[in-house]
Amino acid sequence: MTDTLTLKITSPVSCLCDFTYNFYWQHKGLELEPSTPIPDQSGSDHTYKDLVEHLISGGDVHITGNPGSRLASSLGVDLKYFGGSGKAIETGNIIIDGDTGTRMGISMVSGRIYVSGVVSEPMGNIVEVVSDMNGYRCFRSITDILQNGMEDDEFYHTKNIINEGEIPSLRLADGVLRDTIGARNSRNANIEIIGDVALSTGILMKNGIISIEGNAGMNTGTLLSGGTVVVKGNVGEFAAANMRAGNLILTRKTRGYMCANMHGGALFVKSDVKVISPTKKCQPTSNDLKMLMDILETNRLDAMTYRKYAIC
Repeated sequence: MTDTLTLKITSPVSCLCDFTYNFYWQHKGLELEPSTPIPDQSGSDHTYKDLVEHLISGGDVHITGNPGSRLASSLGVDLKYFGGSGKAIETGNIIIDGDTGTRMGISMVSGRIYVSGVVSEPMGNIVEVVSDMNGYRCFRSITDILQNGMEDDEFYHTKNIINEGEIPSLRLADGVLRDTIGARNSRNANIEIIGDVALSTGILMKNGIISIEGNAGMNTGTLLSGGTVVVKGNVGEFAAANMRAGNLILTRKTRGYMCANMHGGALFVKSDVKVISPTKKCQPTSNDLKMLMDILETNRLDAMTYRKYAIC
C-alpha cells in the first residue's frame, strides 16, 4: 500500500511539490526556503522539502485545497544542483482535491497528477489521459509518454494521437496552452502541436523534433541541448536564450533579445535579426540546407532564404 502524505491548505500556495523550489539556485532562499513550513496549512507542519522527499521515496502527496502556480514543477527530475544525476527518476503521485493554478507540471518528467477541480492554463509539460480514479482528472508528462510509451493509458481528448514505434510521433490538437513542451526529452521522437504554445518550448531537450503550427511565447528553445524546434507562427522574446545545441527554426515574425548567452546550436530565421554577441550571422552549410529541406519539407530554393545565427 502506497504511503500518503496529506496536506490541507486554506488559501493558494505556489510551488508545492516543486523539485526546483522555485529555481532555488537563482534566489538562494530569498523567495522560498525548502526547510520552512508551508504557509496556510491546517493541522500539520509540513515543509516544502517534506513533499518533494516524500514523492522521491515513492509516496503519494494528497493536497486538499487550491494550490497556486507551479505545482509539481520538474516533478521526477533528479536535479544536478542538489547533487543528483540530472536524469528522470520514478516518483509517487500527486492528488489534488481542489483547483490548481497556472503552470502545473512545467518541465515534469514522471509521476501522475490527479485533480478533482479546474486546472488553469497555461499548463506545463503534461497531457490529460483517461483517469483511473473516479472524480479526478489525470495528467502525465509528455516527456514520460515519449520515453516510456502510453502503457495502458488513453488520451482523454480524442484529438490527441500518438503513433508508438521506434520513432514515436505525438500530435497534440486539444487546444490546451502549454509551457515547456518536450522538456528534457532524450528520445528521437516527433511532437506536433496544432495551435499556440507558451513559455520555454523544448527546454533542455536533447533529441527529437517539436513542430508548432501556431505562435510560441517567450524563451522558445531556451537551454535547448539537441534536436530541433520549429515554430511556424510568430515567436516571443528571448528565443534561443542559453541554447547549447540543436536547431531552432523560426518561419515568421520574431521579437527581441534573441540568442542571449547562447553557447551552441544554430538559429535559422527568414529575415535578418538582431542577436546578442557573441552569436553572429553565419553562412549555412550544405548540411544545414539539407536539414531545412527535410524538416520543413521544402525545396532548396526556399531553404536558401533562411539566415543562420550561431557561435561561428
